[in-house]
Amino acid sequence: MKMLQQASAIAPASIANVAVGFDLLGQAFAGCHDKVTAHRSEIAGVRLGAVTGLMSSLPTKVTDNTALRGASALLQAQGSPFGVVLDIEKGIPKSAGLGGSAASSVAAVLAVNAILDQPLSTEQLFDFVLEGERASSDPPPADNVAACLFGGLVLLVPDHSGEVVQLPAPDGISSIVFHPDLQIETAASRKALSDTVSLAKAIDFAAHIASFTAACYRSDITLLRKVMRDILIEPQRAASIPCFYQVQQAAMQAGVICCSISGSGPSIFAWVETENLQSVQAKMRQAFQEANIKVTSYHSPLNAKAAMVEQVL
Repeated sequence: MKMLQQASAIAPASIANVAVGFDLLGQAFAGCHDKVTAHRSEIAGVRLGAVTGLMSSLPTKVTDNTALRGASALLQAQGSPFGVVLDIEKGIPKSAGLGGSAASSVAAVLAVNAILDQPLSTEQLFDFVLEGERASSDPPPADNVAACLFGGLVLLVPDHSGEVVQLPAPDGISSIVFHPDLQIETAASRKALSDTVSLAKAIDFAAHIASFTAACYRSDITLLRKVMRDILIEPQRAASIPCFYQVQQAAMQAGVICCSISGSGPSIFAWVETENLQSVQAKMRQAFQEANIKVTSYHSPLNAKAAMVEQVL
């Protein structure tokens, strides 16, 4: 059997929490992606090769780099006799709340898995990808990882097993992301959150995510408009994003289904009926311009594809 020498994988960005499901919901977002190419090496271990795209350098220490850490965990578990060099092309902005660290880990693990003599299934790769994400935030949040690895809209099963429920993406809806020229570190953002919540708010949170799930299965846009509100995390993070409420108000006035913070921010996402995509984008961009904040916008269908191996040689 011919030994494969290299493989490339691409992994989409992701929207964590999706307003109503802090640490439980994730959505793959095809507007931007990372690409990792794994080259087989006779030198044991995992090393960083070229870094291109939106970044020109990344940590070279395995424990500090999500791609290296995830790939290393996979190689060690499989007892591989070879090492790898990883070239990373960053298409997802750093510290944007768009799952860039998770995407690098997912793409790296998929690429390395593709050149193993006995590749594992996608489901078997989850723990290795999650270990890679630990380089960004410890304990690692699994919502971005799951959305990126499995695609579409995912709900985590609350037993820390990595099992997910793929929710149906309601028809006729697209997602928009605006990334302002700011950075927010995930780990620092999580530490700033309150670790207590009132019983009344906990019940309200449960009602929102349950109603959201029902609305997805029913493709009920009217119900989505009613329940897609972040009552738990958004009030704690909004102040760190200049003009968040102005942008949110502009989006709601333009007719979006929902507008909230993507992950830990500073990116702001919206769900919008696809036929209104361009007009809503224009209104949201105008709100940023009025606040003198530079932004980059992206859009994606709700049922974005999962990360995938692109090339094997």
